Amino acid sequence: MTFEDLLKEIQSSVRSERKVAVAHATDEGLFFAAKQALEYGIASFIFVGPLELMKDLSKQTGVSAIERCEFIDSETEQESAMIAAGLVGKGDADVLMKGMVGTSTLLKAVLNKESGLRTGNVLSHVAAFDLPARTGLLFVTDAAMNIAPDLKEKIAITQNAVDVAKSIGIKTPKVAALAAVETVNPAMQATLDAAVLTQMNKRGQIAGCTIDGPLAFDIAVSPEAARQKKVHSDVAGYADILVVPAIETGNALYKSLTIFGNAEVGGIITGAKAPIVLTSRADSTESKLLSIAVAVGSAG
Repeated sequence: MTFEDLLKEIQSSVRSERKVAVAHATDEGLFFAAKQALEYGIASFIFVGPLELMKDLSKQTGVSAIERCEFIDSETEQESAMIAAGLVGKGDADVLMKGMVGTSTLLKAVLNKESGLRTGNVLSHVAAFDLPARTGLLFVTDAAMNIAPDLKEKIAITQNAVDVAKSIGIKTPKVAALAAVETVNPAMQATLDAAVLTQMNKRGQIAGCTIDGPLAFDIAVSPEAARQKKVHSDVAGYADILVVPAIETGNALYKSLTIFGNAEVGGIITGAKAPIVLTSRADSTESKLLSIAVAVGSAG
């Protein structure tokens, strides 16, 4: 599943009718990404924020010339977050998207009982990377939400990522539980957790995917490295999803792939009632579009 494949899949399905509620849409770059999504036909939008500013930005970026957009007036970040989250919670929108609002403010709205987005599940971040040197998206979890997940949380994080990958067309995702080595070492908790995840998958406790671990990063993504180190499995060299042991690993890997690997990356939070798109002002238009596409593709 490449980025282009994902766009075509959404265009040819009912998911193209999905509606994205944007909390505090006051960034020009966000409107450029929305314009691309509208032109591709993968989503429509409800922009929440200061009305006059949003309409000015929509004119400047050409969004105003395209139908399938609504505007809701809101002055503060907190109010915008609550309104946008409430729209998704009530079913008036299918995806929640972060505009120029703090992540903590947005998550506070998501977790507010009034928004209707809470499910009791673990919320986790899933990043999809479109790499020039790779055919197919590479998913990394969790690089932004869960700091030092225990085994129970890693099970939920893994299942969340598998659900996202399957929902966008990867029938049986290959999951690599990362560690520094490929052997179980009682002194390295990451190897123990990875081994348990692998065994749980074999026993059907984590279904819909193939898990192997512990695996080092190079073994997980490089068939040549797996061959040289004589690691034989259905996952080694061909992982679709990388489950990192802690946020430091995920954060470093995330930034390495974007800075040194020239990857476009789309990030969403999953585990709530609906996907949540996380973007920043610094993200490229292509990255914002990838985030929107992954979220729309994974919306129920």
